[in-house]
Formats: sequence, structure tokens, C-alpha cells
Amino acid sequence: MAGATGAALAVTGTTGRASAGDESSVRAGPHRRQEFRGVWIATVANRDWPSAGLTAEGQRAELLAHLDRAVERRLNAVVLQVRPTADALWPSPYEPWAQCLTGTQGRDPGWDPLGTAVEEAHARGLELHAWFNPYRVANHTDPGLLVADHPARLHPEWVLPYGGKLYYDPGLPEVRRFVQDAMLDALRRYDIDAVHWDDYFYPYPVAGEVFADDDAYARYGGDFPDRAAWRRHNTDLLVSEMSARIKEVKQGVAFGVSPFGVWRNVATDPEGSDTDAGVQTYDDLYADVRKWIREGWIDYVVPQLYWNIGLPAVDYAKLLPWWDALVQDTGVGLYIGEALYKAGDPAQPAAWQDPGELSRHLELAARYPTVGGHCFFAATEVATDRIGAMAAVVADHYPTRVRPPKERAQRASPSG
Repeated sequence: MAGATGAALAVTGTTGRASAGDESSVRAGPHRRQEFRGVWIATVANRDWPSAGLTAEGQRAELLAHLDRAVERRLNAVVLQVRPTADALWPSPYEPWAQCLTGTQGRDPGWDPLGTAVEEAHARGLELHAWFNPYRVANHTDPGLLVADHPARLHPEWVLPYGGKLYYDPGLPEVRRFVQDAMLDALRRYDIDAVHWDDYFYPYPVAGEVFADDDAYARYGGDFPDRAAWRRHNTDLLVSEMSARIKEVKQGVAFGVSPFGVWRNVATDPEGSDTDAGVQTYDDLYADVRKWIREGWIDYVVPQLYWNIGLPAVDYAKLLPWWDALVQDTGVGLYIGEALYKAGDPAQPAAWQDPGELSRHLELAARYPTVGGHCFFAATEVATDRIGAMAAVVADHYPTRVRPPKERAQRASPSG
């Protein structure tokens, strides 16, 4: 999730428990019978969950509190980060237990966080979208800090340092296959509702540094006009292959991506958005999200529109119609990623000190028929709600609980 990193670069109630079939608790609201209302729960560096130092029981209790809070806020989906740094929140045969669970990568936490999350989310009428980061290996550059049998240590030729972090090289076919296998293991084991990726494909650019994939480019890039086209092809392969494999493993499971909110600026491409963002996902992350939507490789898209209405360089009100037009007649669900984390942050512009800013986002988005809901970054801010921005959203737009959209599962089903 770009959060404060990618987004910054761009501008140089009562707790309820209900089964999914309980019509009295998950009922149609007066405006929409179905709408995506999600919250991201980030585990990388223990951002939202689990708090460091908790016992297994304490972690479980804290997780359930996040789920209960989602119900209180009349949300219907949680997007839980289950593979934060090439490690796992379930007993994976491919990768070690996640460091965020115990403070030590590879240490058994004494319970099954993903299995528990799926079961308890469904018990509350919430969807559970499993959020994976495909290529990030570590938030440092020392492979020796990884557990001894980590795949990145067993295959050092797979790994590149960049910007103070370690990444798997997306240009290697064996890497793409491995990360897909690792993610699909969770799909095979658990009744998750969707596979969810964020905005990190190739890493965000770091001034003065080079992503040193020369060897892979020399081996595999000969048929492409330049390295950028080859890198985009690699990302296309990751997405298209994963899309096909998800449907092979389990029908009815959605595949969603949450990209950085600007595909390309209009000054770069006349088909881009009327923005002047410092990052463009097509050019800088080598992620052609527009192509993925048009090809039907993904079932839903959650662009991170992490800017306020009226911001000159990147205006939320100008990006909305661009994404609306992009998904029209494609069958791909469009849900808008919302920067709840900015609300009340004194480091943010004046617009974010207004508790009504996010509510106005939803009011504006309701004018666009393709917008099927919103997802809020992130769970910590849903809990603290510094200036009442989330409370305003709930009061103004979420009078009752509703079901999440189901057209995604229908698209994934066999046609004949």
C-alpha cells in the first residue's frame, strides 16, 4: 500500500455478530442493496495488527476487535495483509512464519491467524480478502537477517537490493512462478473471498538508485523495444497468469488489485488523467492497470485516490471520472481507495483537517454509476478516528449494513 510513501511522491453502533445469511443484520440500505465497504488491515511492520509483543491470545483478541469494529462501522469486507514481506500469516510450506507475529521470522505463533480471520470474518457477515505483496522480501538489505531457510537465501540470484529494501526480481520466470505458488497455497487452504494485491510491483523509484536487473534483461529482454516495455510485460505475465491460476484452483474467488491512483498524466499520454502526479503507475511501477481491466484479468480494481477534492496537482474530483470511464462496460468492479489515514494528520493540507472531506468523496462518487464502493486505509484509523471523519462517512452514507457486490463471483464462474 502506497500510504504515506507513494502518495507523498505523487505531488513533488454496537458490536454485532451475524452469519453471512442473516438478513436482519446484513440488510439492504435505502440507497444501494450492494456496495463494497472495506478496510485494509496492514501487518507489515505491525502497522495495524498485531501490536508488537502480544501473546497468541492477545493477537487473536486484537484481531477480533478489528472485525467487530468493522461491523460497528457497517463495513462488509476486511482486506487483511497475509504476506507482508515474503513470509506468511498461515503455516505455509513455501515461506516462513511472518516476523510481525512474534518479532522473529519463522517462529510459530502458536495459532493460525489467517484461518481464524477467515472463520471469524464470515461469522460476522464480513468478506475476507487476503492481501499479498508479490515481490517485497524485506524492509532492509541484509539477507543474513532472514531466517536460514528463507527462499531468498536459498536462491540469492532471485533477490535485488533497492532503496534500502530487498525485492524478488520480477524479470525471472522462476520468481514469478514461485510467488504465485506461495500465494495460491493460501487460496487452497482457506475459504477466502478474494486475492488482493496492492500497488507494489516494481518498486517505487528512488532518486539516484538503479534497480539492477541487467542480468535478467540480458537473458529475457531481447524481443522488447526497451527495458520499460519488458518490465511491463513481466508484470502483465504476473497478473494474467495469476488470474488464470486462481480460477483453476477455486472458482468464485475474486482477484483484485489496488494500484496507485494515477495510471498516466495527460501530459504524458492524451488518454491519461488530468493530473500532474510525480509518479505514474504505467511508467514508474511498470503496471499497466488499464490493460488488465480491458483484458478482464482482474475482477475488481481499487485505485488509491489518496488526494483531497480540489488539490491542484492531483484532484480527487478529476480522477474519479477517469476511472469511471475506464471500467465502463468491462464488468470489472470499481471501488475507491480512501486515505482515512490523512484525516486529522497535522502534516496534511487544510482539506484533511475537515472531518467532512471523506464524506464528500463518497457523495461525489455516488454520481458515478460504476463506483461500487470504497475501501479505507487503514484499520488503525478506523479505530482511532482522529477527527471523526469515519464517523461522518458512516452517519452520512452507511445507514444500515449492506451486502458486498456479488457480480465478481458470477464473472469468475464458468459461462457454460
